[in-house]
Amino acid sequence: MDSKKLLVISDTHGSVTMLKTVFNWAAERIPPKDSICAAAFLGDGIEDLNPAMDAAGFSCNWAIIKGNNDFYTKETESAVFDFVNYRFFICHGHRYSLYGGYHALVTAAKANGANVVLSGHTHIPHHKTVDGICLINPGSVGRPRSRIGSTFTVIECEEGKQLNAEFYGIDAKGKIQAVTI
Repeated sequence: MDSKKLLVISDTHGSVTMLKTVFNWAAERIPPKDSICAAAFLGDGIEDLNPAMDAAGFSCNWAIIKGNNDFYTKETESAVFDFVNYRFFICHGHRYSLYGGYHALVTAAKANGANVVLSGHTHIPHHKTVDGICLINPGSVGRPRSRIGSTFTVIECEEGKQLNAEFYGIDAKGKIQAVTI
């Protein structure tokens, strides 16, 4: 089976222009050109999605949850979905005490039968495995707090293989390139 890729974005906070840059980049990586076939938005900027998607002409299947700054939306604070051979638990992260460790996220993942957690909120990208659970934070497209700047993630999944998370940075001129976190 061919691999499939999941675009993961969080914390745009009104940065429609930066999000449009990501969607323009991603639009060149959807089938048949590449294998981005789904996306997850981890909150704080839900209102940015439609204007940026419309401007970039980007569309795919979405998993969307709200963050602590998404006040007027019907979206839930967490969700579970299956993608290729993985079960993902997604949340913004503000309810899981991310600054003090990952115990609450790992517990939530296990309670939901998930083997991957996608969370945002800290605006700092990370990728760790804790107690057998893969934890990924794409960072922030709109208000980064890391030395790298604005970031997002693309997760490649293939049946029978370990997932591969690639992080991308967006520079001030809108150039996107792979980064090491």
